[in-house]
Amino acid sequence: MKIEIWSDFVCPFCYIGKRRLEKALEQFPHKAEVELVFKSYELDPNAPQENDQHIHEALAAKYGMSVEQAKQMNENIGRQAAELGLEFNFDNMRPTNTFHAHRLAKYAKDQGKEKEMVERLLKAYFTDSMSVNDQAVLLELAREVGLQQEAVQALLASDRFTEEVRADENLARTLGVQGVPFFVINDKYAISGAQPAEAFLSALQKVWEEENEEPVLTDLSTKATGSTCTNESCDI
Repeated sequence: MKIEIWSDFVCPFCYIGKRRLEKALEQFPHKAEVELVFKSYELDPNAPQENDQHIHEALAAKYGMSVEQAKQMNENIGRQAAELGLEFNFDNMRPTNTFHAHRLAKYAKDQGKEKEMVERLLKAYFTDSMSVNDQAVLLELAREVGLQQEAVQALLASDRFTEEVRADENLARTLGVQGVPFFVINDKYAISGAQPAEAFLSALQKVWEEENEEPVLTDLSTKATGSTCTNESCDI
């Protein structure tokens, strides 16, 4: 079973949704046969490379609310994260561009470190209050998950994996993805948003049953009995 996950590293519900899916997978009997594939999605491709604006201020401006209302909204999200063992430090968080982080994640996938890199990038932004656009930060995070430093430096100085990131984003548009997280199972089933772990588990079980059920033939014969041959004789 293949699960493709469109997400962004500055999307709180992407981190929450990822953890809820992982919680569901812990209870799924066929977990060993599930492949997770992370897809790139930029919530704001035009986000500035550097941003001194606080996350509460940025959200207030984006959604037309007061800073206090934005803070309350973030506190609510933080409580949902805490239920999953995640710590969101909104008070020290600043919005940033995620394009280079997505390129780094693609490189990590090429090196067999995609799962570790995606998790570290999310934790860096939401828990450690780090800029996942800063190249020095990305280099350090890559080192922590075991990626070769000179290769990562060369990657960040180039435009490698740009096409792969854009391809994910183009496919999201083709599929009609309006927001993230967005999950696609076996290229046939879609789940939108950070659903409860129970909903993920139910979906996994349903897909597994449908994809692995024994085929049942529908008889389209025009006669109750037609001319056939068996090992013993043929009808005439």
